[in-house]
Amino acid sequence: MPIATVNPANGETLKTYEAMGAEELERRLQLAEATFRTYRLSGFVDRGRLLLQAANLLEEDQQDIARVMTTEMGKPVKQARAEAAKCAKAMRWYAERAEGLLADERPAAADVEDSGASRALVRYRPLGPVLAVMPWNFPLWQVIRFAAPALMAGNVGLLKHASNVPQTALYLEDLFHRAGFTEGCFQTLLIGSGAVDEILRDERVKAATLTGSEPAGRAVAAASGEMVKKTVLELGGSDPFVVMPSADLDRAARVAVTARVQNNGQSCIAAKRFIVHSDVYDAFAERFTEGMKALKVGDPLEEETEVGPLASEQGRADLEELVDDARRSGAAVLCGGERPEGSGWYYPPTVLAGVTREMRIHREEAFGPVATLYRAADLDEAVLIANDSPFGLSSNVWTTDEGEVDRFVRDIEAGGVFFNGMTASHPAFPFGGVKRSGYGRELSGHGIREFCNITTVWHGA
Repeated sequence: MPIATVNPANGETLKTYEAMGAEELERRLQLAEATFRTYRLSGFVDRGRLLLQAANLLEEDQQDIARVMTTEMGKPVKQARAEAAKCAKAMRWYAERAEGLLADERPAAADVEDSGASRALVRYRPLGPVLAVMPWNFPLWQVIRFAAPALMAGNVGLLKHASNVPQTALYLEDLFHRAGFTEGCFQTLLIGSGAVDEILRDERVKAATLTGSEPAGRAVAAASGEMVKKTVLELGGSDPFVVMPSADLDRAARVAVTARVQNNGQSCIAAKRFIVHSDVYDAFAERFTEGMKALKVGDPLEEETEVGPLASEQGRADLEELVDDARRSGAAVLCGGERPEGSGWYYPPTVLAGVTREMRIHREEAFGPVATLYRAADLDEAVLIANDSPFGLSSNVWTTDEGEVDRFVRDIEAGGVFFNGMTASHPAFPFGGVKRSGYGRELSGHGIREFCNITTVWHGA
């Protein structure tokens, strides 16, 4: 697979890069190992100072890097700027809080005495070089939410980014170097996916994190499992968006549109399956469909654009197959559903109704601006439909009934339940899923501890 920037708005190849050879890859692995030996001894104050400088530089670069992201993978430039700002925020969050999140833990005095110790504690120590295999859909954010906590914990990072966002990948390496991190603290590896297995099996690499497809996650987990290495996987999602009768329908429909088409619909935590109580189904479906129809599709570099092209030609073809399969099996197309003419990998905002379990789109993730509508007779059926998916990343529920809130929190199979609002990631809250959406957590204190050696320190009496 070529390592190239191909503008999805017109299919034009803008830049092409040669993959790193074995000699350069070996140099970088050696550098990561050597750098870790000294970087792990640095303190939180020094690491935080460097990370804050990286955040400052990113804010200065916000306009330029936003345009790079948009030309590489097609997200509307306003959203690209917001992504850069979010990354700076997360870096500051970890720079300011990492020391507290990784502070020594003191067991209860009675437990220390019972163990026969004079004193004891739990200390978090870094593991070493961590390989991050990252996706193209949020080319800055996905990396920063790994890199910020990993660097603050004293680890060093090796980034294998998606092959269609090489400029963003190289920018990230340069950003950390300009901030003052030594060269081996964060390195971008311009390599194809075929080289990942060998790196995972290298003894110098101590752990791995992947955000991406289920097949990629299985491959990374298998290789890491053979080498007995820690992994964190954030894979696909087909998040439910449940609307109950007590919901504010106007607001729920407006948020539903944004929740479905954020990042051109190419987000693992985008709402994809809209499960609506029968009492309000027709009213919600009308509002939601009109909102999807009204979206402005166009050049992602234009400020007023709300939906740009899909990131790749293959991605659009895959989405079309899901829609066509549903249509052939009896689904009603309430809007969209037809590829527009012209250049670029555009696909219109689309709403499908009457989706059944036999349709592929019911079981597979639709990575693009396509929504499926389901009618639920009551809360029990809404939960059944929500959980009838191999994925369990996050979920959205619209209700003002506290009894229903408790039921959904108890019964929905997902890593998050967001009430009366859209699923979003924030550095303060853990992020991750269950079932085939992966395992482990990113962000918050849970995320920074994923790649730490949780060490018991015990002193005899």
